Amino acid sequence: MKILILKPSSLGDVIQALPVLRLLKQHYSAAEIFWWIDTALAPLLEGDPDLAGIVRFERRRWGKLQHWPEMLRSIRWLREQNFDLVIDLQCLARSGAFAWLARGKLLVGLDEAREGACGFYDLAVPRASFHTHAVDWYLAVLPPLGVPVHKDFIWLPERPQLAAEIKRKGVAAGARLILLQPGARWKNKRWPAKHFAALAGRLAQKHPDARFGILGDRGDHPLGEVIAQAAPERSLNLCGATSLPEMIEWIRRCDLLITNDTGPMHVAAALGRPLVALFGPTEPRRTGPYGQLQNVLHLDLPCSPCLKSECHYEKPEECLRGLSPATVLGKIDTFRLKPLSDQPI
Repeated sequence: MKILILKPSSLGDVIQALPVLRLLKQHYSAAEIFWWIDTALAPLLEGDPDLAGIVRFERRRWGKLQHWPEMLRSIRWLREQNFDLVIDLQCLARSGAFAWLARGKLLVGLDEAREGACGFYDLAVPRASFHTHAVDWYLAVLPPLGVPVHKDFIWLPERPQLAAEIKRKGVAAGARLILLQPGARWKNKRWPAKHFAALAGRLAQKHPDARFGILGDRGDHPLGEVIAQAAPERSLNLCGATSLPEMIEWIRRCDLLITNDTGPMHVAAALGRPLVALFGPTEPRRTGPYGQLQNVLHLDLPCSPCLKSECHYEKPEECLRGLSPATVLGKIDTFRLKPLSDQPI
């Protein structure tokens, strides 16, 4: 049996869709499963034990006419695989079109009124309610296929070889590691860097044995520098300095992640690591940290959640600016922060 899953982006969405892969592979152990993914996120799935291969979606290149022959070769390859089952979890026009062009025997997708993608599907799976979590909606494609849904799987298998990189950067076994994630794709999803810095300073005083790591991409590096100054001798600005697989292992190793609504939050939830998630314009019941919604902090404002990437409230970005470091510290105090002295590194 051959299966193709289409979920090219974003990081958080791909993480939330991984249980579909895990359960398909458990049910069809001999199946060859492929994943269609944006080339920028391909390292996330390279070497995954449940995948027979990945199919790179060159979104930026294929937007230019001179690279269309590459796209046509990719479509031709998809057709040659004779997939028994194609599952589109992106439900956009381009993913629906690629899924249809793959010519699988059965095409399943999500029933969402975005760009008419569901018109390509043989079977469209509706969202149970507006507040149904994304993970549960993705998993809803499985029962119609006769695949049982349960939680007995490893969401993100460990990559032990990367643990040595963490140790090399100065976080020894038994050290208490607190990670901070100040970036996010939307500007109005970012808790202010000065708030993160104030929080790090307070945490440094309360936990003298703690070490801090600041996660993010290269563009977040200036935010990391602001935050690191709160405890410069004990902070590592990792923004732009880790690969996707390395970032996952940093989170696996941490005692706590304080994060905006962004990809690493979903990684921590998948790994079962303690987290505090700071939400503003988005709806945590739909896209919050799966299994840890009780650890979400947000303000009840008339406009929140607006689900918009730009703020139009009379007090700009108040939904996050109004969350004080003291409030976040109070939530952190409900956790029992213990060093992971028994975790190999």
